[in-house]
Amino acid sequence: MKLSPQPVCMNLRMMWAWALWMLPLLCRFGLAVLPAKPENISCVFYYKKNFTCTWSPEKEANFTWYKVKRTYSYGQKNDICSSTSENGASCSFFLPRITNPDNYTIQVEAQNSDGIIESDITHWRLDYIIKIEPPNIWSVEPVLGIKRMIQIKWKRPVLAPVSSILKYILRFRTVNSTDWMEVNFTKDINRDETYNLTGLQAFTEYVVVLQCAAEDSRFWSGWSQEKMGTTEEEAPLGLDLWRVLRPAKVDGRRTVKLLWKKAKGAPVLEKTLGYNIWYFPENNTNLAETTNTTNQQLELYLGDKAYWVSVISYNSLGESPVAVLRIPAIDEKSFQCIEAMQACLTQDQLLVEWRSSDPEVDTWVVEWFPDLDSEPSTFYWESVSQARNWTIQQDKLQPFWCYNISVYPIWQDQVGKPYSIQAYVKEGIPLSGPVTKAENIGVKSVTITWKEIPKSQRNGFISNYTIFYEAEDGKKFSETVNSSILQYNLESLTRKTSYTVQVMASTSAGGTNSTQINFRTLSISILEIGFITSLIGGGLLILIILTVAYGLKKPNKLKHLCWPDVPNPAESSIATWHGDDFKDKLNLNGIDDSLNMEGDRILKLCSAPRDLIDKLVVNFENFLEEVSTEESGKGMEFPVLPAQLRYLCGVKCQEGLLRPGL
Repeated sequence: MKLSPQPVCMNLRMMWAWALWMLPLLCRFGLAVLPAKPENISCVFYYKKNFTCTWSPEKEANFTWYKVKRTYSYGQKNDICSSTSENGASCSFFLPRITNPDNYTIQVEAQNSDGIIESDITHWRLDYIIKIEPPNIWSVEPVLGIKRMIQIKWKRPVLAPVSSILKYILRFRTVNSTDWMEVNFTKDINRDETYNLTGLQAFTEYVVVLQCAAEDSRFWSGWSQEKMGTTEEEAPLGLDLWRVLRPAKVDGRRTVKLLWKKAKGAPVLEKTLGYNIWYFPENNTNLAETTNTTNQQLELYLGDKAYWVSVISYNSLGESPVAVLRIPAIDEKSFQCIEAMQACLTQDQLLVEWRSSDPEVDTWVVEWFPDLDSEPSTFYWESVSQARNWTIQQDKLQPFWCYNISVYPIWQDQVGKPYSIQAYVKEGIPLSGPVTKAENIGVKSVTITWKEIPKSQRNGFISNYTIFYEAEDGKKFSETVNSSILQYNLESLTRKTSYTVQVMASTSAGGTNSTQINFRTLSISILEIGFITSLIGGGLLILIILTVAYGLKKPNKLKHLCWPDVPNPAESSIATWHGDDFKDKLNLNGIDDSLNMEGDRILKLCSAPRDLIDKLVVNFENFLEEVSTEESGKGMEFPVLPAQLRYLCGVKCQEGLLRPGL
């Protein structure tokens, strides 16, 4: 049997319609979010003002209505306080519907569009949750004739239970301090609102605040406005005394700078009219000297022996206890017990700690002053007892300044050898770079030197130096050295190349570069020049040595080579060979043949006619022909020619007029 497809399709359409109709209803129930249950309910009774309750959470994701259900008059009455999440999680009940004393029950109901939820029921006794206004201090004054005390007077809060006993907390501190001290006390309704604060410092300004609460309440009022008062003045409390020893002079005397200040714990406002100082040699009290000053320091010129110094301060009410200090002799050796010391920063303080080898020493003097290029004008010091550490607020030291910190051990009247370190409370980059220059420039090396940065411009401890150098082709290099090195040799440079150099000085905060300097490597080194010069000089020396050796071996030949013989025509006798005719032909115009007048002869020969040589040569040729004919049978012997003719022969031979061999 076959079913018709039309009824099946209609059934499917009906099912889809029902599903689409039910889907919004199912989603609505699945996404419903109730408000959070109110918890941590807290109620306060602001006396004669309102009764306010708060709860958590303070805010809701959806808009929420709140109802605070209250029962009062010991359960006989009830009412409701309404609020919304926009106004915050709190609600207040106001007068006249507040009864005291009474017990309340409180329940908070939260409601939004998805439903309602209620808190647990809480119970409140108004005497326990009452909160009143703070008192009003109107006087903080000392009591005449009573030292180290101030009296505080205030007005009882107007909005406070008339018949209730009030309890108080009194806080006080000195003006320059941030640490509060507290005093708790109670006051009956019939007693004066005054309190005597004792055990204070003399002539010191104090700040006072006060708060109160009902006797059974756990809620305190707010603090009153601050009020200040000053205790009465007294005689000075005392002094801390210290010294700075200067080197001895030629005459053996020395300068000792005495320093003093108010003892630790002395009143800040303590007045002093002046100081009396007296001092004397340790072995002779009869030589005591006294002086008076209004300053807190004094320079004394003492001898080389030990001295005792005493100082007191005074005002209109009396004198302080005597502060005594021993000045050691120049040649006196101080004991040493401090083995190590360190300084570190902790939050806003500088902490200095040290280690001692002598457990009996428990008094120390810490001295500090800025490490400047010139001698500091001010020294700071502080006494420390029963501790081996010392702290100082960072704001009392200058940032970027280096401080010398020394700790002196004190044992009875002896001052030991100090231990010193340096410290910064804050470091920065140097104000300027080191002054730099290039020295010993060579072919492939150079020495870069620099000077230390002045102390006032370092801004921190110099940790290292970095040398940056760049060649003219753009290649960059760097070298880093520690702070103790003030020069560095750059190697492996390129010959005949320009370089730029900078030196950076670095602290823990950063570095600062020096000004840029330039140099150029050499094309040839001094060593190479010396080597070439040595080769040339050595060759010349060898040549000279060989020449001298040759001359010593063959002196005549060397003499002939260096200084050859030149014939002297004046010594020739050729004119006497051919008789008087030859002399007539020469016709030297009366030239004197005397050998003793060689100079005159030469001058006259120079003035002879131009054809003298030609005539002389012709006659000489004829003379040779005759001589050669006459002597042909005699073995061809040639006579020795006079010097003049030998000279002429040499000339004619050079001109090609005579035959070689003559």
